[in-house]
Amino acid sequence: MSDVLLQCSGVVKTFGGFTALDQVSVDVKKGERFGLIGPNGSGKTTLINCISGALKNDGGTITFDGTDMAGMAPHQRTRLGICRSFQIPRPFTSMTVLENLAIPFEYVALRGHRHASPDAEAKAVREGAMAILTEMGMADKASAPSSGLTQIELRKLELARAMAAKPKLLISDEAMAGLSNSEVDEILDILFRLNEQHGITIVMIEHIMRAVMRFSQRVVCLDAGKKIAEATPDLIVKDPNVERAYLGE
Repeated sequence: MSDVLLQCSGVVKTFGGFTALDQVSVDVKKGERFGLIGPNGSGKTTLINCISGALKNDGGTITFDGTDMAGMAPHQRTRLGICRSFQIPRPFTSMTVLENLAIPFEYVALRGHRHASPDAEAKAVREGAMAILTEMGMADKASAPSSGLTQIELRKLELARAMAAKPKLLISDEAMAGLSNSEVDEILDILFRLNEQHGITIVMIEHIMRAVMRFSQRVVCLDAGKKIAEATPDLIVKDPNVERAYLGE
């Protein structure tokens, strides 16, 4: 059995005459902590959008856990086990924290496990959502309106909503942007725990280099839509192509 969970082979994405992704090939192994870096405009978010189904790639193939995802809608990919957090959290501000979490939990995590009665199902949803909030250190915020959360609490809620869908692969898209050093460490601790204790494969996209270098086992760097380097964190920071991409000639 292959140990590759996600395989992107020769992925191409164009917007008119602009090539955002140019024959990008990336493999992510099961249980891996994988970093994706590159300067602004390098194609990182475009690649993630193609993987999650927000965009359709114009060439190449994307395979997840042995399934070719061509033509699959985002919600179908979520049900396969691909979940992502977004750079800008967008909770349902009219709902409480617990209610925000109940939505993905009910419609994804409970698939195939419907209970005998609505009351039993509501209880399962609440208990499952509360377990995730407890793991995120937000159990005391369950009844609070999501509109009143701090930045780090919003980031935790974004990760919690992804976790509620029971992912095999979690894509963390700049989950630490704008946070203080101590808050970055707090999010890192959560991601380490999700990987080590739950076996979730994690792809981290992040501009905070110390976070990527500490977290990742392997890192790929994109620049101008092309993969220019792939190595362990200690080697990729010494790669001349990566240095040029970030610092120029």
